[in-house]
Amino acid sequence: MSQDPNQKDPNKIQELEDAPLEKVFDKIVSPFEQFIHDETASGLLLMACAVVALIVANTALYHSYEHLLHTNVSLSFGDWTLEKTLHHWINDGLMALFFFVVGLEIKREVLVGELSDPKAASLPIIAAIGGMLVPALFYMGMNAGDGEMSGWGIPMATDIAFAVGVMVLLGSRVPKTLLTFLVALAIVDDLGAVIVIALFYTEQIVLDALIAAVLLLCVLIFFNRAGVRHPAPYFIVGLLLWLAMLKSGVHATLAGVITALTIPASPKYEPTSFSNLVRKLMDKFDKSYRPGESIMRNDDQRSILQTLENGVHLVETPLQRLEHSMHVWVAFLIIPIFALANAGIPIEFAKIGESLTHPVTLGVIVGLVFGKLVGIAGFSWIAIKMGVGALPEGTNFNQIIGVGFLAGIGFTMSIFIAELAFVGQAENLLMAKTGILFASLFAGIIGYIWLLKSSPKKA
Repeated sequence: MSQDPNQKDPNKIQELEDAPLEKVFDKIVSPFEQFIHDETASGLLLMACAVVALIVANTALYHSYEHLLHTNVSLSFGDWTLEKTLHHWINDGLMALFFFVVGLEIKREVLVGELSDPKAASLPIIAAIGGMLVPALFYMGMNAGDGEMSGWGIPMATDIAFAVGVMVLLGSRVPKTLLTFLVALAIVDDLGAVIVIALFYTEQIVLDALIAAVLLLCVLIFFNRAGVRHPAPYFIVGLLLWLAMLKSGVHATLAGVITALTIPASPKYEPTSFSNLVRKLMDKFDKSYRPGESIMRNDDQRSILQTLENGVHLVETPLQRLEHSMHVWVAFLIIPIFALANAGIPIEFAKIGESLTHPVTLGVIVGLVFGKLVGIAGFSWIAIKMGVGALPEGTNFNQIIGVGFLAGIGFTMSIFIAELAFVGQAENLLMAKTGILFASLFAGIIGYIWLLKSSPKKA
């Protein structure tokens, strides 16, 4: 008996409805792979925002752009008022969330990542130290005796999103271990930048506010030790910590890192307990199924799904859950906004030669492009020769040199430090940002070509 062509096959309908669900669960992506995917996409978006800011800054829109950034925005509660320009709110406020995610990444890497194994961590740590010290020395050498010495911290930083994005463009040519080496190096670099900001780019200390910040840190530590797992108490106290540090003279964004380091890193459930729970819940879920009835009408199934969701949160650590959820917002919203607000550099092409030979510009370019290379490759070579470090599996030293070039992409953190180093020095800040842009462009192109030539194409 032939089937009516207009009649839909119920089995086919069920198969089509299940297909999207199968796609969701078909591929299991590791946290590292998700991290790399986000960083790569973020790097491309960051590049687009930087280009937009540059175009705006070199057209008739520049004055409107400057006016917008210097618009005062205030928060008031009774007699209490906090007033900052929009530019300050972005750099001191939104960037605290960026530093919060940086703190989570640092803690995770130290506990369970590449930096948790002393043997595996030794080479990226040593390379990162070299990649911070040598660029700072190169910058100081280019600016010895001048009043621009405060910019020495600018070429110490590496932009992980840009650097990872460039390396990912090479695909399977570069081994995953080299990518892991770059990420570990960049995270140590971020930690170094945080320390430098805290120690050397701090305004006059206000003791009362600093004491308040220390007491708030004690509250965060108490939350951690008492087993508080919900993020809300940490965010509330973290916000108060940010306000205290804003008044203390220590840069307020460091409150993000400090808060992140107190987030619990242990699960409520062990994996075996979670597995047993899931099996029992899925048995109940199957028994509660009623053919033809929407799950919205099935209270039993909805209750089971809610319990399952709660269990998933309890088997995850608060640290990994927050890092995963916050990373997307930081990578695709906060960092692009930062780029739009800070990469708008008016370039006078008639005076480009003069700008590129300015001591600050030259110091930043030499520090990022050559200082990073010499520091990372040089310290890595010494560590390998002395036996305190080993090349990542499947890599060669030429590829480490390529990483040294890519690490010269400073952008986000370099611009952030430049804003701290040259407060009230408009010309020096402009020269520093010009140097960062050109250095990042040179380092990215050279690093890509170098790795392309030194990494054999796989069959």
